[in-house]
Amino acid sequence: MPKVVHVAVGVIVGADGNILIAKRPDKTHQGGLWEFPGGKVEENESLFEALKRELHEELAIQIAATEPLIKIRHDYGDKIVLLDVHKVTEFSGEPKGNEGQPIVWVNPNELRDYEFPAANQPIITAIHLPQRLLITGEFNGVDDFLTRVENALKKGIRLVQLRVNETEIIFKFIECINELCNKYSARLLVNTSPSIFAQLKSRENIGLHLNSRQLFNCQSRPVAENILLSASCHNQSEIEQAEKIGVDFIYLSPVLATKSHPHLEGIGWELFSQLVENTKLPVYALGGMKEKDLEVSLAHGAQGIAAISEWW
Repeated sequence: MPKVVHVAVGVIVGADGNILIAKRPDKTHQGGLWEFPGGKVEENESLFEALKRELHEELAIQIAATEPLIKIRHDYGDKIVLLDVHKVTEFSGEPKGNEGQPIVWVNPNELRDYEFPAANQPIITAIHLPQRLLITGEFNGVDDFLTRVENALKKGIRLVQLRVNETEIIFKFIECINELCNKYSARLLVNTSPSIFAQLKSRENIGLHLNSRQLFNCQSRPVAENILLSASCHNQSEIEQAEKIGVDFIYLSPVLATKSHPHLEGIGWELFSQLVENTKLPVYALGGMKEKDLEVSLAHGAQGIAAISEWW
C-alpha cells in the first residue's frame, strides 16, 4: 500500500476576498496545474508550524491566524495524500513566487476556470460553502414560514435546505423562498426526489438534497455539475455511495442526541472525525447542533454545522 503523505495546505484570503493560487512546476507531481500553496508536514511538526514554514518559503509571507477548512484523503494510484487544508485569515508581507512559480489572486467564483489536481476540487467546493446550514422546520402558514427564513438570513445564514412533508408545498413556496435567498446572497437546497426537482419551473440558484433512501436510488449524479447536490449520510456505506454518484457535500448524523429522537444515541465526535477523515467531501455535522458546537465541529474536520431549531 502506498505511503500516506500528510500535506499542509493554505487557502490564503486577501483583504478583498480574493484567493491566492500558485502554479506547480512542470517537472513535479501533477506539474503544470494550479494549486493552493503548502507542503509536506515534517516529523514532529504541527500543522500550523508546517504551514507557516511552507508559506514563508514559497511566498515570503508570515501567517498569523488560520482556521480549519477541510481534510481530503486522495489516492493518485502512485501515492496517497492527506490534504490538511486551513484558511489563512491573517498574514503579513506581500506574497511573491519565491521559488519562481507563477502566482495569481483569483475571485472565488472564478476558481473553477483554472485547472487543479483532482484532490483540490473538494477544496474549491468547501471555499464556496458557509459554516452554518439551516434546515427549515415547522411553521404556521406561508407568512410565518417566510418570516422565519428571513430572520435566519438576517442573522447570517447563507445556506438553506427547504424540507417540508408535502410535495405541493415545495411548488407553493419555492419561488418566494428562492427570492428571499437571492436577496441575501444565500443558496437554497430542496429536499426532494430528483424527479420532483426536475419538475420545478425554474432551478436557477437552487440545489437538490437527497435523503439516504434517495441517495441509494441514484446510480449516477442526478443533476448537472453546476447544480449544488447534497445528501444525508449516517455511516461509511452511505458516504461511499455519495462519493460514487458525485455529491458535492454531505450531512453526517446524528452526532449528538436530539430532542426529536432522544432515544437515538449519537455517533459522537470521535467516530464523526474518523468518518470525515476517510472522505474527500465537505461534511456538515447534524444532530443536536447548537451555535456553541461550531468550533468543535471544525476541530473535528467538519465544514460546519447543520441545524433546525437553533436558527428556525
